[in-house]
Formats: sequence, structure tokens, C-alpha cells
Amino acid sequence: MKIPYSWLKELVPGLPVVSELEPILAGLGLPLEGVEEVAAPPAGVLLVAVKAAEAMPGTQLTKLTLDVGEHGEKVIASGAGNAVGLPAGTMLALVSPGTELGGLTYGVRALQGVESWGMAASAKELGLGESSAGLMLFPAGTAQPGTPLRELWAADHVLDVEVTPNRADVLSALGLARDLAAFLKLDLVQPPMGPQAVGEGEIRVSLPEKGIRIERDPTQKLRFGCDRFVARTVSGLRNGPAPLWMQRRVTLAGMRSIDLIVDTSNYVMLELGQPTALYDRRDVRGDQILVAFGLRQGEVVRDLMGGEHEVGPEDLLILDGAQPGVSTVAEAFETAGRPKPGDTVLGIAGIMGGDRGHVRADTTDVVIEVAHFDPVLLRRTSTRLGLKTDAVYRYERGVDPLLPERAAARLVGLLGDAGGQVHPGATVVGDPEIPGRIEATGEQIRALLGMPVDTAEMRGILTRLGCVVEGEGDTLSVLPPSWRVDMAIWQDLAEEVARLHGFVHLPETLPTLRVHESNLGAEKPGVARATLRRTLAGLGAQEVVTYTFTSDEEAGKARTERPGVRLRNPLTADRTGLRTALYPSLVKAAQAHAKGDRALIFEMGRIFPASGETERVGLLMRGPLAPRTDQAGVAGDFRAFKGLVESLAGTLGASFELRQLRGDAVPAALHPGIAGEVVWNGQSVGWLGALHPEIAQAFGLKGDTFLMEAALPLPGREWAFRDPSRAPAAWRDLAVITPTGVSYGEIAALLREHGGTLLESVEPFDVFTGEQIGAGNRSVAVRLVFRGDKTLTDAEVDPVMDALMGAVRAQGWSIREK
Repeated sequence: MKIPYSWLKELVPGLPVVSELEPILAGLGLPLEGVEEVAAPPAGVLLVAVKAAEAMPGTQLTKLTLDVGEHGEKVIASGAGNAVGLPAGTMLALVSPGTELGGLTYGVRALQGVESWGMAASAKELGLGESSAGLMLFPAGTAQPGTPLRELWAADHVLDVEVTPNRADVLSALGLARDLAAFLKLDLVQPPMGPQAVGEGEIRVSLPEKGIRIERDPTQKLRFGCDRFVARTVSGLRNGPAPLWMQRRVTLAGMRSIDLIVDTSNYVMLELGQPTALYDRRDVRGDQILVAFGLRQGEVVRDLMGGEHEVGPEDLLILDGAQPGVSTVAEAFETAGRPKPGDTVLGIAGIMGGDRGHVRADTTDVVIEVAHFDPVLLRRTSTRLGLKTDAVYRYERGVDPLLPERAAARLVGLLGDAGGQVHPGATVVGDPEIPGRIEATGEQIRALLGMPVDTAEMRGILTRLGCVVEGEGDTLSVLPPSWRVDMAIWQDLAEEVARLHGFVHLPETLPTLRVHESNLGAEKPGVARATLRRTLAGLGAQEVVTYTFTSDEEAGKARTERPGVRLRNPLTADRTGLRTALYPSLVKAAQAHAKGDRALIFEMGRIFPASGETERVGLLMRGPLAPRTDQAGVAGDFRAFKGLVESLAGTLGASFELRQLRGDAVPAALHPGIAGEVVWNGQSVGWLGALHPEIAQAFGLKGDTFLMEAALPLPGREWAFRDPSRAPAAWRDLAVITPTGVSYGEIAALLREHGGTLLESVEPFDVFTGEQIGAGNRSVAVRLVFRGDKTLTDAEVDPVMDALMGAVRAQGWSIREK
């Protein structure tokens, strides 16, 4: 939330300077995301009055004759859309000749035959806001013509406050000032109240009956939808630019200035935290407003921005009461069926106004709506419709249920100051729920906080926050203020005491550690993941963290299972469901860096296939494993990638084996000829190989890409210490002739199986094919290393070799003799 420092200073006159305010807000649980220093406009930017506005024939320009005060009468040409037909007396911001702005120095220049004396500017051109849609306009009489704008639009600091979801009460200038005043023990200056209502209002209002249950659980309380509605009327308005002081505050708070009526509504929301809605009275037929559920499923409502939305029985709408054959709002509920939306919808309650009923440039009479809506129902409707407005941002967090009457009075007061005629009466319907009393003791709060706070100080803190505190001695009977909808249990009181007493006073104590039997070994999975992450990073891989979401299109490109778990309200069209494999996320990450000559990345995350949620680790390599220098680099081929995974296993003390996959056993992600099964500590955990060329092409990846994906946690093994033998090794070489389709892994597995305890390792060193061994065969030469507790003799090794050769022949293979 953005708020100008000068506004807070007005509400809390003794407020410290900005640099001292930052740690105070952080201690209150309201840290600053940033502080923006907004400079005043240059001295050469003047407030001038329009004397005449004439269209320039044959152009899209408007000739403006201006009263520039001591500079006399000047003429400019402007291409701004809102310069057309400007009423005499309207004031605007003029960049006078000789003024430097945005790196440019403005002067007098000829435009379509008009000597244009400077330039009329937009808020964006002046650096005062983001709007560039038209000129900055101000009401007639704002200042003497020729007054420098900086005298009324001074430099300021804008605080960007981070507000947690439970602190809806500080989503306003008054709410933030209230918290600061309570902590600093300073006086709080309340904004003007505005004219209080006397008598009945001109608008009749009917609210829906209590009866919407949003959960299947029958114990879930019924929802009203709207439990407070205040309607007031103002007539005789002349809509136009809002007062300069109001435009300044609205703009600095991050909103765009629109016109007098809209800006006043936004200003009250920013000041008090209460959203409001204003309707052109011409569209409120019969001076009746109906707040209703129950439209048919699929009814289409058009909002004031032109967007169309399908609404249903649990969506709350604001309608006018004019129904065919119905003279009163009450009769509308008694008629068969609910009112149809059509041209009766004034707005989607608490979220956005409708296409019909919104304030226009020629609006003179307005109906003011200030209401309290159910936050749960509004949140569901806004999420489903994809409408997130400043109003619903506050409503869904919880607005003061007793604030509507005060906000309505403030709003009609501001419109009355702008020349409107305020009707004295108000229509007030509904009976809102307010927070109940909370019972606690000082000892309870001290025990929870773990720090000594006197009960009398607790009373003072809670009273400064607006609570009514009763009780004697150590007893606290606390009635929270209506704006603190987050205070419901005694632990909430403890939190408030801690905030204002100061978290810095919490004593530093060592916790008592009691390990329960059920917690023994609970840290092992986390330690294993951290070790795996650290080892992969040590091997040169960079961790990526990607979205768990995917789409049917992406799954199709990656040749993986389409998402079975769908999102009701996806953020974007390419994130509609939960992923069913990890490797598409890695491939997409590699695609984002496709221009790089190499990539070695990994991710640890969850997938959600039809077989059930699992955790996986994925590794991807593109390009050389190590970049080339003056000497040769490390090639990025399959052998390098396999060696990388072998190094990972060796570092983790695990056994690793890669078994070739063929035919239907090859995962759809991999090249049919470069695919293997990962066997980790004797268990199959995943696959490894080259990315299928068609998938690589679909994702725009050129060159070879290699992937591994394995299930977590990786299987461990029992560790046992054995004193390594100091005896020398005995070597034997053996050449095994097999059909070319037999992999080396199968040969090595057979030799290890029959090698007994003396066989220490098996390493290949030569592969031969030729006529000598027959067509369709190949010879794989391996070095067998034997080691025992003492120096081995031929008599001890030869029987093992005989057993190995016998096993080879029994498999149908042969031994190469020469």
C-alpha cells in the first residue's frame, strides 16, 4: 500500500522523519517495501486558466488561449484528447518556455501556424503520475493564473507499506496513522466527519435474506452477502476535475485521477479504508436498489470497462428495483423467479460497477452506496470472475462493519464542498455483526510471550488501539474496536501487546529440547535432500526452481502424461494443471537460455501423475560439460553425462549401474537408441539418456540434450566398515564374445555375480569386431582385479577365473582365445 508521508503527518502531527519511521513500522509488523522520493515540479511549470478552446481546422489539434498571470495572454496548440471543448476557467499545468523537463528545454515553437508558448502537460510528462491519457486539469479558481505548480504540489516521500492479509485495518491513511499514534503515544487527528444524516433517505433499499451456505458442512454458518447498506444522494454536481489537493493525494497513492466524482470515491477509500460506489441517479429507476443473489447460472453481466462475466446463484449483484409489474422492492422478492440482469444491473457487489449506472461526464445527481459485504463470498466471486480491484482487495480482508455511515457522511461532505446539494437523509439497512468480548488474564499473555509486561501496561496498549478494556486486577475483559475484525481470541490480544510493547524486548532464551521417540530420524529425508543438492552443485550443476503447473499443450510437446489435476482458476493459459513429470520443466528452463552454449541444471520437485504424487530429481546437460580453454574442453556427450551421474553416486557412496533400455521400455522422453535404466544401490529409480530429437525440436533446442530423472528419496544402503586390504592386487584379462545387442552392463553384471568375494572390480578396456569373431558379434575385453587379505597365488585366482568363464559359456557366449 502506497501512502504519502505528508498525509500521515497531517493525521499524526508529531510523526518522526521518514528515516526514523522505517524501523518503527518494521517493529509494528508493517515493514516498508520501499520509500520513493517524489520531487516537486520545476519552477517553470505554471498553473494557467483556459480562456478559450478552439478546434484547429484540418488538424487534430486544439488552440488554447490561456491566462498566464503576469505573462499575460498566451496561446498554445495541444493534441490532447481532453483539450477539446475545455470550459473557460478550467486550469491546467503549462511548461513555460525556458523550463527544462525530462532532459528537454521547452520554448516557443510553431505548430500548424500557431506560435505555441510552451506545452500543456500530462501527469506522466510532469513526473507526477503514470497517466498520459490527457492534460492535467484542475477546477477553476484553484490558484491565481501564473502560480508555480510546485507551491501546491510540493515534494514528498511515498511510503510503500507491506500489509499482511490479516491487517485490513491499516489499508488506509487513517488505519496506518492510528497504529503509529498508538505505538508512539501521540495524538491522532481524525479526518472531518462530514454532515451526519438526519431523517430518511430518498432511496429505498432491500437486502437479500440470510441463506447462502458456501460449504457442504451443515454446521457452516449461513451468509447474508450484505449485512449493512447505506444510501445517500447528492444533486446539482458539475462533474469535472477534482480539487488539486485531492488529485495530489490520489496520484501519490498510486491511483489515476479520473474526475471529481470518481476521485472523491477513491479518496474516501484511501483515507478511511471503506470502498464506495456511486451511481448516476438517472439509472436508478424508481429510486430503488435491490441487493440480490439468485440469478440463473450463466447470466452475462457487463462491467463498466466493457468486460462480460457469467454470474451465478452465489454471486451478489446490485440492481435497480424497477421490475415489470412490480412497484416496490419487497414485491420484487415475492414475484415468481429472480430479477433478470439485463439492463437492471448496477454493479457486481463490492467488486466493480456495471456498464449501466456508472458515473459519466454529464452526471449531476448521484446515488452513493456504502456497504459491508461478506468477505468470503466476495473473494469467491472475484476469484472466479478474475476481477481483482482495490475495493475487493479491502473487502476480502475485512472492512469495519460499522464504517459505512461515517464513510457516507465523509463522501457527501466532500461532494458538498465541491458544489453539490446534499440530501440530509440516509437509507440505512442491515444489522452487522461486530467483534465480541475477549476474556484473558495478564498471566496468560505473559506466559505466551515469555516476557514480563505489567497488566496495567497491557490495558494502556489495548486502550490506545481502540479497545474497551474492563476487569480488575489481572483480569482483562476486552471489547475490540469494530475495525479490528482480526481480533477474536486472547492470543490476538497477546500479539497486539507484543507489537506495541516491542518485539525487541523479547528475551533471548535457549529452547528446551525434548526429543520424542516418534521424531527420531525425522530429519533424515531433509538431510538427504540437502546432501544431494549440495553434491549436484559441487559437480557444477545449477539448481532451478520452476512452476509446478503445466498445460495440455506443453505435455503434448514433451510427450508426457497430460495433467489430471486441473486448476479452477489458472493464472495463465499455459498453467492449467499440475505437472506429471519433472523433465518438461527442465527442458523449458533450457529453452529460456537456448542461446547459451552450455547448460547443466537440476531440479528437485514434486510431480502429480495418475499413479500418485511423488518427489523427483531431474538433471539436464546441454553443450560441453566444461567450456574450452587453450586446452581441449570436456565434451558434452552421453559418456560425459553418464560419468557425471557416476561421480554423483560415488560422492554419495552409492553403487550405480546403467542398464540399456530397448523397445517399449524406452521412456517417451528419450532417444530410442540412447536410453538406460538407472539402478541405484541395486534398485531401479529412474532413467537416463538423450532427449528425443522431436521433443528437442518442439522446444527449439539445437544440439544434443541429455536428461536424467529419478525418484526421491534415493535408496540408501547399510554401511559397514572393513579395513582395506594392504595386499597387492592380482589382475586378469578376459575377452568375452557376445552378440552385438548384448550391452556391457549385462556382461559386467554376470561377472560380478560369479566373481565371489575376491573380485574387487571389473573395468572394460577394449571392444573389437571383425571376421575373426564372426559377423554380428563383438569382443569386449575387461580387466578383472582380485584382492584378498594376503598376496593371492595363481592357485587361488585360477578357480575363480574358471568359474567366470564357465558362467560366460553357460550364458551362450564364448571366450576369445587370441
